[in-house]
Amino acid sequence: MPETEALRGLAGGAVHLPGDALYDEARMPWNLQVDEHPAAVAYPADPQEVALIIKAAAASGLRVAPQGTGHGAPPLAGRLGDAVLLRTSAMTGLRVDASSRTARADAGVLWGDVVARAGRVELAGMHMSSPGVGVVGSSLGGGVSWYARQHGLQCSAITAVELVLADGTFVRATEDQDADLLWAARGGHGGFGVVTSLEFDLLPVPTAYAGMLAWDWRHARRVLTAWGEWTEDAPESVTSVARIFQVPEAEWLPAGLSGRKMVMIDAVALGDAEAGARAIAPLRALRPELDTFAQMPAADIAHLQLDPQEPTAVYANSVLVHGFPADAVDALVAAAGPGSGSNLLFVELRQLGGALARPAPRGGALDHLDGSFLVLGVGLDVGTGWSAVREDAMRVLDSLAPWTSRASYLSMAYEAAARRGWSPASYDRLLRIRRAADPTGLFVGPQRSGD
Repeated sequence: MPETEALRGLAGGAVHLPGDALYDEARMPWNLQVDEHPAAVAYPADPQEVALIIKAAAASGLRVAPQGTGHGAPPLAGRLGDAVLLRTSAMTGLRVDASSRTARADAGVLWGDVVARAGRVELAGMHMSSPGVGVVGSSLGGGVSWYARQHGLQCSAITAVELVLADGTFVRATEDQDADLLWAARGGHGGFGVVTSLEFDLLPVPTAYAGMLAWDWRHARRVLTAWGEWTEDAPESVTSVARIFQVPEAEWLPAGLSGRKMVMIDAVALGDAEAGARAIAPLRALRPELDTFAQMPAADIAHLQLDPQEPTAVYANSVLVHGFPADAVDALVAAAGPGSGSNLLFVELRQLGGALARPAPRGGALDHLDGSFLVLGVGLDVGTGWSAVREDAMRVLDSLAPWTSRASYLSMAYEAAARRGWSPASYDRLLRIRRAADPTGLFVGPQRSGD
């Protein structure tokens, strides 16, 4: 494409065009299900290079799509043919300030980096379940962490955002300056500029009581029923996840799990081991086959859940539900448990409520979640094709229709209508902010239009 030639030489030469030797490697996201062919791929090293790429793209009639790791790449599928894919992974500056309990992370920083650095000074970030997820992308989308029921969404911890707008202008948004952009960064997903750095609060959490309980999946109905009842009175200091997991065969998995079909409960309890043990005692009474709970450094919690670390082709979709009564357990197990015929890798129920149900004091585009649980279906193509994987996932999600919220958590609901990600007032305000920051529509939006 002749219009892309103007990009050559920018970002110290880290611009890859179709036909270049490194183009195919550069364009691939973490989620390998997405096979996009953008007009160009650029790796800026700093905000100045971001601005140059934005200006060159605009002058060439191209659009710009920021991307960090590409865990959330599916909503961009089919939309990058006239766009520069701006990969931020080379921007890796990270600062942790123990005295103020804050962090500053550039756009390429991963949660594993923050967790390790903060853990050295007995602090914790509100990280995602995988240490390989990018800080900026997950924070812009909301961020449900292991500390969420007591401390809310990660996006509510953001205190400042630095970004480059569509005209190449660099902006630092705080509560006192360009506050609309800070509001939009708190759960607005993007579409208003290229975020180059975030500043956010850390938590004074040196250790926590955490681990996994596991049973053969023939116990799924009994375990999930008891877990659903337990969550009704569980303290906000505890955040838990229940899963029906068809465990792949892999050497890195814990002994006794590889290649098996399991029902599992992971949890993190803030506080000391005695309080944590009391909190999960009703779950232990269900006689798990595997029990790994112990008091552990906060930095180790990033590795608690058995998420794949290497780039993987996956399909994922989710719904928010308002409850998980016995009838819902029966519907879920029938759709994903023994005898269901489902080939999903796992179906996961993330416990919400607590601080996640209350509007965050700081406010933001997304300041709480309208649901008691997030139900997530994840599948790999095991030879049946992606349409079959999607059918398995949708069968699970549809089985919970009587309890499903009208809202969606868009970071894990790739096919949901964008309007369902925010309240009507927040959605309208977010669109106004995006239009003001990007009046010509230079940036490829984080969700599909027409929603």
